Amino acid sequence: MKKPSSPPIVTRSDIEIVRLVCLAAFVSFLSFLFYYRQGDVLLYGDAVAHINIARRVFDSKTPGPLQLGTVWLPLPHLLIMPFIAVKQMWQSGSGGSLPSMAGYVFGVMGIFRLVRRMVSRDGEADSRSRIAAWTAALIYGANPNLIYMQATAMGESLYLAFFVWAVAHFAEFARGDPKALMKCGGCLAAACLTRYDGWFLAVVMVIAALTRDRLHSYRLHRPIEVEKNSPTPTSLGSTVPKFILLAAAAPVFWLCYNALVYRNPLEFANGPYSAKAIEQKTATVNPAKGAVVAAGSYFLKAAELNVGEATWLGRLWLALAVLGSLAAWFEKRARAALLLWASLPFYALSIAYGSVPIFVPTWWPHSLYNVRYGLQILPAFAVFVPLGISFLMESSAILPQIKIAWPRWESAAALGATLLLAASSYAAIWRADPICLREAANNMSGRIHLDKEVATWIAELPPNSTLLMYLGEHVGALEQAGIPLKRTINEGNHRVWKRPTDPEGLWERALADPAAHADYAIAFEGDPVWASARAHHLTALVELHTTGQPPAVIFQCHALAPAN
Repeated sequence: MKKPSSPPIVTRSDIEIVRLVCLAAFVSFLSFLFYYRQGDVLLYGDAVAHINIARRVFDSKTPGPLQLGTVWLPLPHLLIMPFIAVKQMWQSGSGGSLPSMAGYVFGVMGIFRLVRRMVSRDGEADSRSRIAAWTAALIYGANPNLIYMQATAMGESLYLAFFVWAVAHFAEFARGDPKALMKCGGCLAAACLTRYDGWFLAVVMVIAALTRDRLHSYRLHRPIEVEKNSPTPTSLGSTVPKFILLAAAAPVFWLCYNALVYRNPLEFANGPYSAKAIEQKTATVNPAKGAVVAAGSYFLKAAELNVGEATWLGRLWLALAVLGSLAAWFEKRARAALLLWASLPFYALSIAYGSVPIFVPTWWPHSLYNVRYGLQILPAFAVFVPLGISFLMESSAILPQIKIAWPRWESAAALGATLLLAASSYAAIWRADPICLREAANNMSGRIHLDKEVATWIAELPPNSTLLMYLGEHVGALEQAGIPLKRTINEGNHRVWKRPTDPEGLWERALADPAAHADYAIAFEGDPVWASARAHHLTALVELHTTGQPPAVIFQCHALAPAN
């Protein structure tokens, strides 16, 4: 008789992971319900755009993968697609929130794993490493701005999850596990298909992997005993090239996609919908343009505002994180976590030279714009601030007066100080509302109001009518009205590789003769439909005005048939 197999052993670490996942999922779901009921899930114009880019892949007069566009990377839209196929989840925005919510949970898990492995000795988790991991995970997961952003269709929490796990796996590789490098490469490829931050991170990690490869080759040829957990020359030599190929795969794919479809591999960077083109079109002020140091300062200020409302609190977070980073540099097993700072040079360069301005309320021009980018430093704060506080506590033990009694209370004091800092900072943010929420509300209130007005009117149009509309900034009107995108002729209905225009494209033909292709035209002052409607003297049915927004006009494209 075959001996029955024993049930799998459930370790304490497994139980901790389950508890952490349940806690993070509870926070994610509860916060989504709160912001959903408040009507804040689709405050960001970019959130509306992400949902509708995903939707138009299958809901369009010309459906297909080319509807993914070029400026935004495709992975978030591909993850959103299955959920917004349901009309109600598309209209409400909940379908776009689900991938972000999943990213939040995985990001919390990644911080926990990174810190537990970083603090533990010889790979064995002890009480000290578990407390440190829980503390870092709580700082990360309890951040009010991240909690709001993960309830929306924005890509911050999703990218942060790939970012954190890439660093966690790289840290495991640095401690002697060559297999972890390929896991890092997979996370890195996903990050590169989510945000362009990942491209810079990929370069940094490839350099770090090559550096470690050479260091190991040097040590392995020395006549000394090899480290117990060090990878063998064969395993490391075969893994690093594969990792480089995997890290480069996503950027190369996107460059090739742009080259084949748009005849320009850098279409996302210098095309008509790129940040550079938008900056030139709108004449957006950039107070740090051409100045890397100033750009880095604006980015760090945005990071501070994401963890503390008061100026002194934000600076305290930054100072402790820098101190913790110095401590990690001298602690070999924690050194790989310094990759969490990779966002700083990337955004300093992007702000200075890449047409990506950040406005903070305390500095000129005293406004809110792209402050959410500061969340990219949150993982570094979560990991290094507790480390900086612990370093201060350990340094206090040098004093003769407390040298004897202090070690007993050192860990408890460090934990208490860290939680007190986080609780006081986050409580102030909740009282004032997360700055990312305020940014969206301040910048989008006018457009949201106009979209609602347009949605009210177009919802009354005949259900089988065809609409000519430049979706651009006001696709939310169709979403709110529940009108399928395939009922519209829009700027996506043409062959994008035909430059500068596609004379045979549906969009261009409809603009040239609106009456022959559409029943109604929804125009916003200054857009191509507005110009076409004026040129063809279409009949205006209703004109809508909203403060701070261009007028919107609903035109009738052809005369009504005479009644019998």
